[in-house]
Amino acid sequence: MGPSPLSEHSSHHAKGLVLTAIGGLTLTVDIPLIRLANGDPWSILMLRSGATVISAIVVWTAWRLWRGNAPALIPGRAGLLVASLYSLASICFLMAVFYTSTADLVFILAFNSMFAALLSWFFLGERPRPQTLAAMALVVIGVAVIVGSGIGTGNLFGNVLAVLTALLIASAITVTRATGKDMGFTALVAVSLPFVVAAFMVSRTGYQVEAPWWILLNGAIVIPIAFFLLASGPKYITGPEVAMFYLLETVLAPIWVWLIFSEAPGTASLAGGALIILTLVAHSLWQVREGRKRRATPALRHPT
Repeated sequence: MGPSPLSEHSSHHAKGLVLTAIGGLTLTVDIPLIRLANGDPWSILMLRSGATVISAIVVWTAWRLWRGNAPALIPGRAGLLVASLYSLASICFLMAVFYTSTADLVFILAFNSMFAALLSWFFLGERPRPQTLAAMALVVIGVAVIVGSGIGTGNLFGNVLAVLTALLIASAITVTRATGKDMGFTALVAVSLPFVVAAFMVSRTGYQVEAPWWILLNGAIVIPIAFFLLASGPKYITGPEVAMFYLLETVLAPIWVWLIFSEAPGTASLAGGALIILTLVAHSLWQVREGRKRRATPALRHPT
């Protein structure tokens, strides 16, 4: 007698939670490793992007040789669009690391889930519920507090780059959802363009990285593992549950930077960040509860 559908679902759900939890925790060391490398933005981007592309191609080739069913690196025109969006997001993200504080950056990046909801509304016809609209309004206020605090301090440019990063990532997610294609490797090979741009800039400005082993570790291992596991999560658990693990970077990255570099977040960053985190966690929990209610309804109507 095989396992019951309920026990099998519970097993898959637990597997999804473990995968995304590991992926989310791994992603939290991305920014600290970038900072530890101690180099100029273009040199860091070149090493990080190059290591990620090489790692992704090696894994994809091994997968294809071993199992023969590896997904396409860039699936068609939609894949090219998604790759372009991730490429621009990668450049904006790394520049933001050097032009604003870690706390500001990760708090603003948490806004990408709300951007995704808005884009899905406009382009996919998925109208947000009133609760989601209310959460969007609160997150906008939180981001405005953080970005506003950068005016006149030199952080405004970095905060704007962070907003652009969040918008680009949300756009890539929306296109992926609209096509339904497997873009698991697309986000990784997408950094080929940032690598080319960075290599060109380094040829003009010179190479400067004091501790390259940190950024190579980041690009070759940390980023591929984090994004692969987080991308695998939706196979087993709901989108809102996956989104909650993305918030681990928002919460933990500023703490790692605070402990390593003694970079304490400012008052405005803490206030805006707290509002964003509390809002997104509450909204994600509400979405998870609603999803469980929807899954439970058919079970009640059609008992086995």
